[in-house]
Amino acid sequence: MASQSPIPVLVNGAAGKMGREVVKAVSQAQDMTLIGAVDRNPDYFGQDAGELAGCGTLEVPITNDFEPMLALTSQERQPGVMVDFTHPDGVYDNIRSAIAYGVRPVVGTTGLSPQQIQDLAEFADKASTGCLLVPNFSIGMVLLQQAAIQASQYFDHVEIIELHHNQKADAPSGTAIQTAQMLAELGKPFNPPGVTETEKLAGARGCQAEEGIRIHSIRLPGLIAHQEVIFGAPGQVYTLRHDTSDRACYMPGVLLAIRKVGQLKSLVYGLEKILA
Repeated sequence: MASQSPIPVLVNGAAGKMGREVVKAVSQAQDMTLIGAVDRNPDYFGQDAGELAGCGTLEVPITNDFEPMLALTSQERQPGVMVDFTHPDGVYDNIRSAIAYGVRPVVGTTGLSPQQIQDLAEFADKASTGCLLVPNFSIGMVLLQQAAIQASQYFDHVEIIELHHNQKADAPSGTAIQTAQMLAELGKPFNPPGVTETEKLAGARGCQAEEGIRIHSIRLPGLIAHQEVIFGAPGQVYTLRHDTSDRACYMPGVLLAIRKVGQLKSLVYGLEKILA
């Protein structure tokens, strides 16, 4: 029996830190082929995506021709995949364009509003096209979230601290928002007030997500991506923490998403939904 053709992959945001890691991972995966590399930074136009990513010459130049590259990806024998690590300002349009071309989006860019996600879900349903929105591709973060759900059954007080590099454009992080949403789905209110609080400086207590869960965002050079979920009860504190020291930690999740998205016919939110 003949082997299946490699999955054609277009990387959008290929010159960014995450994009370069994706280019490297895709080029090294035997069941994938890098079809194109798109970025809007003119400093990188024409450069070989593989050389920029540090994995050798791939003969795939970085271009700003997003829609022509989508069209090219859609013409491959296998259903094509677009991996997007770009910017919150443009990711909604990127996803809609990919779906319109029949290219499956795998999206790590965060910052979409709930209404935008709903609109994209409806668009993907009508097109019967799989789409994966993944706030965090780390398997360790999925395990942290599962542990937080378990702990939340026994603790009534919880706050989330997320720490990222100072080039991250959106706050709170999509991962922190997703974690709060997962805890809120239990249907119990958290953090019953013990006192009337007064913020002497606006925002001192962070933002308030669903069910009274507070999220605090830190942005500093030297950080990559980190999250703490802190539970409190009389006489004890239970802290769950995930730290990222190298963006390579996300690549097993990215490759898994690329392999799985072709089996979907609708939008799916979160890496945990596709884990076996």
